[in-house]
Amino acid sequence: MASKILYPVIAAVGIAAASGAAWWFQNRSTANAPASAGPVARGNGAEPSRPVTVEAVRVQVMKLTDDAQSVGSLRSRQSVMLRPEVSGRVVRLNFKDGERVRKGQLLVQFDDQLQQAQVKQSQAELSIARANHKRNEELLAQNFVSQRSLDESAANLEVAQAKLALAQATAERLRIIAPFDGIAGIRNVNVGDYLKDGTDIVNLEDIDTVYVDYRLPERYQTQVKAGQRVTVELDALPGRSFEARVQAVDPLIDANGRSIGVRASIPNQKLQLRPGMFARVSTLFGVRERARVVPEEAIVPQGGRQFVIKLVPGPDNDTLVSRRVEVKVGIRRPGQVEIVEGLQEGDTVVTAGQQRLQRDGSPVKVLELNRPAAG
Repeated sequence: MASKILYPVIAAVGIAAASGAAWWFQNRSTANAPASAGPVARGNGAEPSRPVTVEAVRVQVMKLTDDAQSVGSLRSRQSVMLRPEVSGRVVRLNFKDGERVRKGQLLVQFDDQLQQAQVKQSQAELSIARANHKRNEELLAQNFVSQRSLDESAANLEVAQAKLALAQATAERLRIIAPFDGIAGIRNVNVGDYLKDGTDIVNLEDIDTVYVDYRLPERYQTQVKAGQRVTVELDALPGRSFEARVQAVDPLIDANGRSIGVRASIPNQKLQLRPGMFARVSTLFGVRERARVVPEEAIVPQGGRQFVIKLVPGPDNDTLVSRRVEVKVGIRRPGQVEIVEGLQEGDTVVTAGQQRLQRDGSPVKVLELNRPAAG
């Protein structure tokens, strides 16, 4: 029983002795250390900062165009689907598919025998009413009839004129004429077909000038104006571009997409452009001949403001140190940002490693300089 108590006591004494020996040895080593190892060797108490390795480029000057890209569709300057106002049977088609027609040209004639007969009847009634009225005028001058008889004949004459106008209008509705100069499409009817009112007959397109309709974000509402130049590219005609001019800007902003509608016109004398084509539209707002440009990775956004890390000569002029500079950006292009304020041509800005530059005046080692801005 005594041996079981003795072993833990011996172990505790051994641990205490080892701890004391370690403490004595550590204090002895510190006391015998040379004086040069003390705080005096640290100078001002801070080791010199090591240069931070970064990538940088110089601000470039180039020509930039201020424009907006969008997509749209071509449409005819004038377009209509011809439809009859009344039912009837087609007796004549006075055009060919794809043929150019002129304004006022008769295109489709319906059977109008009954209506023409009504016109002739109304013309005869008008002739009789006109003769009766003239006779009453002569008789009234000789006091053979009363004024009432003359008034009645005048009323009958007006009724006859109205009946003739009605018969002519009814007959005219059986004739479909071209409302403007254009090109006829492919007809959907044949001679002998009986058509109900509202049936599609043929489309008529005026494409000597075509429109391109597209939309722009609402922030461009103060920049886009009638007469501005627009460049249009078409997937159906690759490798070619067409110049257009803004014709009109819709005053209503679409509440769903927050965009404005724009219509531009393109001359089409060669009839190469067709309604319905898909168009890629570039609206030009201005040209900057000497724009200062940096890669977009040089921009450091912070709290709604834009900054860059500019490299400036250090105290000994042999090193470069960092300086955070607020800038105002302008036009953005893929990989590029225009600097409107804050930088000058030839300034050097950091494009990689900004997160390691926590304060101004940090020494910098440039890993890559004069790398061309991404284009």
